[in-house]
Amino acid sequence: MIRLVSLLTALCFALPAIADTTAIVGGKVHTVGPNGTLDKATIIISDGRITAVGDGVRVPRDATVIDATGKIVTPGLFSPIGRLGLVEVSSSAGPVDSSQFGDKFTAGFDVADAYNPRSTLIPVQRIEGITRAAIAPAPGFGDDASGHVLSGLAAIVNLGDDRPLDKRGAAMVVTLGEGGSHFAGGSRSAAWLVFRNALNEAIDYRDHKGDFERGMRRDYEHSIADLEALQGVISGEVPLLVNIDRASDLEVLVAFVEEYRLAAIVVGGAEAWMLADKLAQADIAVILSVTSNLPGNFDRLNAKRGAANILAAAGVRFALSDRQSQSHNARNITQTAGNAVADGLEWDAALRSITLTPAEMYGLDNSVGSIEVGKAADIVIWPADPFELTSYADQVLINGVAVPMESRQTLLRDRYLQMDSEKPPAYRDR
Repeated sequence: MIRLVSLLTALCFALPAIADTTAIVGGKVHTVGPNGTLDKATIIISDGRITAVGDGVRVPRDATVIDATGKIVTPGLFSPIGRLGLVEVSSSAGPVDSSQFGDKFTAGFDVADAYNPRSTLIPVQRIEGITRAAIAPAPGFGDDASGHVLSGLAAIVNLGDDRPLDKRGAAMVVTLGEGGSHFAGGSRSAAWLVFRNALNEAIDYRDHKGDFERGMRRDYEHSIADLEALQGVISGEVPLLVNIDRASDLEVLVAFVEEYRLAAIVVGGAEAWMLADKLAQADIAVILSVTSNLPGNFDRLNAKRGAANILAAAGVRFALSDRQSQSHNARNITQTAGNAVADGLEWDAALRSITLTPAEMYGLDNSVGSIEVGKAADIVIWPADPFELTSYADQVLINGVAVPMESRQTLLRDRYLQMDSEKPPAYRDR
């Protein structure tokens, strides 16, 4: 006999794990895959993987069934860049583990080992649909030291597994343009030279690695750890995450990508719409903030609303992320997507930009990003359009596990809503 568990029951008990086989039935499923959108479809999950999806799929006799009738079902959301698990309170006395300082370790600076899966920020994002996230280093600013043009290696994590690290060394972070000039003597030209020198040293190190094995040292500005980290970049296997906005800098980046045969992802790209065709031809992706339409500096003079539409029309791969909420409020990417739709982007394209496209950028699209057979069961069930401001996820599954739908924020909310208690709030039940 099939054990029927309603969605409401799943929410009330917030089980940390589910049965080996689970069926989500009756929902409108946006697969973001070849099957498109399916009305009243069934998804079968076994051992954390999707084993079937479609209309008329038979539910196994021993399956736990989640009734999603009248609900919207989407893949888990993928935050394309941020510092989740690397910082709690940015202005606190504790360390911000994403900050890279000095020039002893630059490209080799790896944030993966600093990731804290128990961060209080994780459940806050998770219960609103974020299931995967890119965590990235950034150049630090300080009174005694500052960062470098090369900030180091990003990683991909999942927000619900006991093995949270999905991919180490997923991208190399580089800051160029006006931002990079601060770490290269005040000139953007110098920042490009620092970057070029790093690439050339990495190539020379690759071509003369035997000299090191024989004890013959070569004079490099960068450490061996940095040059080792850059090997994936010069081979084209590890994409660059390039913080850049101005159109003229983007033109230089296109030339670098062609000269060194690099893979690149632009972060920011306020003026990327001006070079949409060139970026598409060079296969340079963009992580775009669609609401950053004000000239915050001279590199963003031509920022505009509707930039995502232009990139989409040109065939540029793009993901969406709000500049101001990449960590503590990574969940706001649904609002960012909603704003893109309001500016004319197709709804399905907006959903893809926060699910499958980020997975493609980091080479994980074979395992996450869409609801397809064989992929990890990262699934979110919504009561209404997830891009609406008042829509909150009913249930989130990561690798097939229904995660507890609570966070520090919801616990505090519930404590202070106990209006009939005579106890002070600090002594009330959770």
